[in-house]
Amino acid sequence: MAAISFFGDLLQTISDRGRDLVGLGRGDLAGRAGASELARLCDDLISRRGEASGVALARAILDRYAGLATPERHAFLKAIAVDFGADHRAVDAAISAYLAAPSRARLGTLHEAAEARSQELIRRLNLAGGGTLSLVRMREDLFDLRRDLRKEARDGQSDPVLLDAADSLDSDFEHLFASWFNRGFLVLRHIDWTTPAHILEKIIRYEAVHAIADWDDLRARIEPPDRRCFAFFHPALADEPLIFVEVALTDAIAPAIAPILSKDRKPLAPRAATTAIFYSISNCQKGLAGVTFGNFLIKQVVEDLAREIPSLKTFVTLSPVPGFSAWLARERRADSPQGLVPEDIEALRGLDIPGWQEDKALSETVRKALIPAAAAYFLRAKNERGRPLDPVARFHLGNGARLERINFLGDVSSKGLSQSHGLMVNYLYDLGAIEKNHETYANLGTVAASSAVSRELRAKLPPPRAVALADA
Repeated sequence: MAAISFFGDLLQTISDRGRDLVGLGRGDLAGRAGASELARLCDDLISRRGEASGVALARAILDRYAGLATPERHAFLKAIAVDFGADHRAVDAAISAYLAAPSRARLGTLHEAAEARSQELIRRLNLAGGGTLSLVRMREDLFDLRRDLRKEARDGQSDPVLLDAADSLDSDFEHLFASWFNRGFLVLRHIDWTTPAHILEKIIRYEAVHAIADWDDLRARIEPPDRRCFAFFHPALADEPLIFVEVALTDAIAPAIAPILSKDRKPLAPRAATTAIFYSISNCQKGLAGVTFGNFLIKQVVEDLAREIPSLKTFVTLSPVPGFSAWLARERRADSPQGLVPEDIEALRGLDIPGWQEDKALSETVRKALIPAAAAYFLRAKNERGRPLDPVARFHLGNGARLERINFLGDVSSKGLSQSHGLMVNYLYDLGAIEKNHETYANLGTVAASSAVSRELRAKLPPPRAVALADA
């Protein structure tokens, strides 16, 4: 951390000296500037060669951007998206030169010419102290802008050129963030009750799977000896977790979340644990969407836990099924439902009865139809890329896990009933089969599933709907 502080102090010194070179006093950094003026300053930034003046100007731009209202921020992002693309004349010239006499040097010139000016702008803005976090937040604003533009497009009011430019700008952010946040820069930290309070507060705020009610709830998840929490951090965002995972150490694979989250349970001595259950994985930074962290996190935590607690032999998740209810609703309305026979359609009418899960006979009728439907959802239903519809399934299967078990009424919270009719899933990370499962999924789209799950498929069903296989 001392090295990070030194680097930050160095950047601040450069920025302070650079202000004089660009005619900016300290008060000017908080001055107001509209979107067009800010875009002009960005053009000035990527035209400069001086390091000190560039750092100062980058900080001024980011400070002024932070002071803009949302409409002005969107106007600025539109200007950057449209006006900071590649130089088309330079691209045409580089293409002509390469076609006339192909060479690696001329191909390099073409590559350089094809790069959007916005990429260089993002790199230079990142020179400012705190620039990385400011850019992550800027991309969050870009997400909102693109959402608005897509809505306008559906209403027939959007400019397709602007929408394409905004999408391209987002690709520039994602491309650079993927390099800046690669695994080599990430630091794994154990989160416990001694972790600084301002970081613990962010764990509470960022939890996205099973909401943390209060500080007592958090303490119950991270202080007992049979509970663990790990998070990835980046040196440029020292106090901002990127992603974290909560782990329960148990003596069996859990089929439901309530016993894990119960504050009244009796803690298990770690040496008696045979199973590590990953029951919540939360991405913390919306602006880093598309940058992969989770697969590295799980594999690193598995290695660390196996080394710390040799008795652990089973590594498994207890995962939500966020897309199941919506898919099932569509299938129940379809003329040729996928994964359902007529008897199932009738049985699933029970889902429309409030409190069905509390009626023993009714819930058993629903279970007999719901589990086969869920098996079809995971094993047969595909998206346009030939991958499972469920985003959590794509994540774990892509990491090399196996779909081990579908758990009826695993989550009876209002959220669990709404998104999955209470279903939860165990994905097993078998250390001896991870690589094989990953390869067959990546190359063939094959879902690794236990025989128990596969047997749940209805024997007499139409073949799965044809889809084109492509990379997920």
